[in-house]
Amino acid sequence: MGFRWVLLPLVLLVSVSVGCSNSSKSTKSSGQTLSGKDEQIFIGDTVEKNYDPNVIMKRAESFFDKEDYAEAIIEYQHFLDLHRVHTLASYAQFKLAESHFKQVKTVDRDIDPIYKALDAYQKLRRDYPGSRYDGDAGERLQACHRMIAQSYLFVGQFYYRRDAYLAAAHRFEAILKQYPDMDIAGDALYYLALTYKEIGAEDWAREKLMAFMERYPNNQYASTGQKVLAALNAKHPTEAVAQATTSSPDTTTKIPSVVHAGSSPATVLSPTPDTAIPSGGTTLCRLGVWC
Repeated sequence: MGFRWVLLPLVLLVSVSVGCSNSSKSTKSSGQTLSGKDEQIFIGDTVEKNYDPNVIMKRAESFFDKEDYAEAIIEYQHFLDLHRVHTLASYAQFKLAESHFKQVKTVDRDIDPIYKALDAYQKLRRDYPGSRYDGDAGERLQACHRMIAQSYLFVGQFYYRRDAYLAAAHRFEAILKQYPDMDIAGDALYYLALTYKEIGAEDWAREKLMAFMERYPNNQYASTGQKVLAALNAKHPTEAVAQATTSSPDTTTKIPSVVHAGSSPATVLSPTPDTAIPSGGTTLCRLGVWC
């Protein structure tokens, strides 16, 4: 009899414990269902999930907030493909451009997303003129152009350090042609002058250095540029005086004498007196052939 009274409380205790455990599991399961409710838009392949604008936008926003920009791009583009005249279409186009833009962190990486962002921002202003995102798109466009110019300079300096002077010159010239009003154009002009000096086109180098000193006296390379120009002038004093009195930074530059690869130093092909090319044109390679 005493044994039964001892056993009964133990049975009751076990029953209560099991009941609490089941209740906890039930509550936890219910909580998981509720917390995963928003994620249901990612599950299944129904017509609503593929075509409903609100569902597509919610899916795109979720990816964007998670910084999964590649997936966000797919969803925003999907929205625009199906609902181009929707009230949220301009917003989708802006966020599509933002997703491309945010994929690039530094200019020493692949900047192809910047070109895609540039196109997307331009499309926003073209297809949805006067939208509330027009001002932000304008600022982003300027940022895209700055990053492209910085990338040109970075790549040009990379090639310059590895003696790939033709490739370097093309990048520096691209900055001067496309972004002449940016501060970075001063750096490009300085390095273009150094590139010409390295390939033996010293009269072109002097011309670019003179233009550099005139236009960018406060540039970080101004002091070094002055020294390089002085050294070139000391090496060719007569030509330096003639160039200083007759040339301006924007005039055409007379082609220097060309020594063909494999010929002796005395075998020089001199151009005709009226032969000239615009500044930043064809480049003389190190081996003495025109590229």
